[in-house]
Amino acid sequence: MTVFNLDTYLARIGWTGPRVPTLDTLEVLTRAHMSAIPFENLDVLLGRGVAVDLDSIFAKLVLARRGGYCFEHATLFHAVLTEFGFDARTHAARVVMIVPRAEAARTHMLISADIDGRSVVVDPGFGGHGPLVPVPLIAGPDVRDGTDRHRFIREHDEWVLQADIGGTMVSLWTTTLEPLQPVDVLMANHFVSTFPESPFVNRLMLRAITAEGRTSVMNRDVTVRRGAEATKYQLADRAALRSLLARDFGIDLDVATLRVPSVPDWS
Repeated sequence: MTVFNLDTYLARIGWTGPRVPTLDTLEVLTRAHMSAIPFENLDVLLGRGVAVDLDSIFAKLVLARRGGYCFEHATLFHAVLTEFGFDARTHAARVVMIVPRAEAARTHMLISADIDGRSVVVDPGFGGHGPLVPVPLIAGPDVRDGTDRHRFIREHDEWVLQADIGGTMVSLWTTTLEPLQPVDVLMANHFVSTFPESPFVNRLMLRAITAEGRTSVMNRDVTVRRGAEATKYQLADRAALRSLLARDFGIDLDVATLRVPSVPDWS
């Protein structure tokens, strides 16, 4: 029997709005989810592994008030959208923000939904540059949300999500929008959480949506965005990381056994 409970989830994200499958609901719900539940890969680096069945995800992200990465966020949010009555589906994507398409496996998970005859995409688990609002599945038009800007283009007969990074539209991921099967999630999650060269195994990656903007962490490097302004600094040690997790991520976690291979001198 599943432990998933919609009322408990909605309390976790502070939702008090109507439970109706409209575009307005999806926009507010997506922002509430991403603002309340951060992106993080801490359990991989703590050697705990990541389970992607709905019961385990609900226990971690909702009951334990932790965060997670794309498979966890998208699985949980898809279950919520289904409970709301949305016609929603999950898909896999190749993350091409850093490596070319030919070197990018299908290791990202996203959601599409059909509302009033139009298709939109929500991506609650991408991390630093993911949109906080639904993006219409139409090539060309920009979606602006504060200082954020996203759009879809078509390449290789696929949909490519782009984001404004430093004034340049950068491709984040590309997808065929083929429906994702549970076994595909199991395989991709196993790869990203255990393969020795996976970024999730070798890097500390965190992102929290704050009242002022976003806080992002890559290993020791911290970027705090408030509107269009960004402040950058480095974490001195594990104590500084634990303090940051408590302040901006709402996570009280002992990180004494955290291992980041790309930061061998972490103390």
